Amino acid sequence: MSLAVLASRALCGLDGLAVRVEVHVGTGLPAFHLVGLPDAGVRESRERVRSAVASSGFEFPAGRITANLAPADIPKESGRFDLPIALGILLASGQIALPEGKGSLPISQYVFAGELSLTGALAQVGAPLAIAMAVYRARPDACLVLPAACARVAANVKGLKVLAANSLAEVVAHLTGAAPLPVAEPAPIMASAPSGLCLSDVRGQAVARRVLEIAAAGGHSLLMCGPPGAGKSMLAHRLPGLLPELTPEQALDVAALNNAVNAAALVSATPPFRSPHHSASMPALVGGGAHPRPGEISLAHHGVLFLDELPEFGRRVLESLREPLETGMVSIARAARTQTFPAAFQLIAAMNPCPCGWLGHARAYCRCTPQQVDNYRARLSGPLLDRIDLQIALPAADADWMDSPPGEPSDSVRARVEQCRRRQLHRQGSTNAALSVAGLEQYCILDAGAKALLKQAMRRWSWSARVVHRVLRVAQTLADLAGCERIGRPHIAEAIQYRQPWG
Repeated sequence: MSLAVLASRALCGLDGLAVRVEVHVGTGLPAFHLVGLPDAGVRESRERVRSAVASSGFEFPAGRITANLAPADIPKESGRFDLPIALGILLASGQIALPEGKGSLPISQYVFAGELSLTGALAQVGAPLAIAMAVYRARPDACLVLPAACARVAANVKGLKVLAANSLAEVVAHLTGAAPLPVAEPAPIMASAPSGLCLSDVRGQAVARRVLEIAAAGGHSLLMCGPPGAGKSMLAHRLPGLLPELTPEQALDVAALNNAVNAAALVSATPPFRSPHHSASMPALVGGGAHPRPGEISLAHHGVLFLDELPEFGRRVLESLREPLETGMVSIARAARTQTFPAAFQLIAAMNPCPCGWLGHARAYCRCTPQQVDNYRARLSGPLLDRIDLQIALPAADADWMDSPPGEPSDSVRARVEQCRRRQLHRQGSTNAALSVAGLEQYCILDAGAKALLKQAMRRWSWSARVVHRVLRVAQTLADLAGCERIGRPHIAEAIQYRQPWG
């Protein structure tokens, strides 16, 4: 055969797009051409493949070789096409023959991805989970061949057969029937490891501890405003210790996102916690680039995004959070295509009450003018604040805070959070923070007193419909924590109390 066709995958964000690797070996002056919109990394595979074929004990054909990566309108990047190109050359030049008969899979049922070293060994490829998930969605009966270094991670996709190979020679031996490749065993999901950060470390701040429990129980976003040293960052870093472990499906989604930026990322049941510096750019936060990659909000999917010193972030950066907070996803638009990444994160933010931080402090003098304070707070737009469920002011620590007894440990708080989460999932299949408007009407049942108080608050503060929905979601979490079937007046009153960020 002078023409061989194999299947591989190209990555566009997290989408594994099907690619046909067509290799033709013909007569003529020796040449090796790669077509099909390859980038520099793919074009360099010509030299890697040439050396790998020779190092594996085969002869590199002396004719005119053309490798086409179709369809041609999809950009191809990385070295994952080395393995199918090398196999295509060996098949097209007749150096290996595929067995025919019962029990052998046709070459069309295989999907190959792997970067070759000059010795013929296979190096791990980026985003193996995204490739495996795309293959399984499109062809559940396909057999994916990956380097052994990343095959175990891809094998976490249940129902997909993944073969682990260490070299080009091993893959050839499998295809010819000489030595079958082993089926990769799924890498174990890493259990949550204790971080050493316990809520009992926080002395005082009873209201803030209560709000942190509510945020964890309902998946709510939270803004804490207080002077330096009030405990804002300390509280935020202890939130992951209150969250339940990820389900296997959620852990797989999070690992696929992390694989896109770190090929060595493993599947873990620990909810992610991301804390970018306030100098982060908009592409770093929401994602982007010539080849769109997930940003911090996507890497915090099913976890926590902590933004310390919130007003110090750029205005455009903060405004870019509005749609993801509402929809749980972000779309990166480019001229050629639009890439969508999941971004169902829990936003935890902290800020000072004024530029110097000491406004309202009993033992420190604030030198900020009213105009400076207003300008500082105006960096947070109304639409952004509308989307934050819980907004509280933290007072400065008391002078005798060292004599305060330790607070409740994280383990006992986490037990209540897990019980509350189970109640929500059993009732509506999601956290209260993710309830849709239709879900609010169906599940949030208010008694007469609660409804009257909510209407009074709406008139007093001229709340938008979005704010009312946020208050209802928080009130539902409070009712769930109390074990109540209906939202009562105390629940609405407490939820209203947690929308006063300036004290």
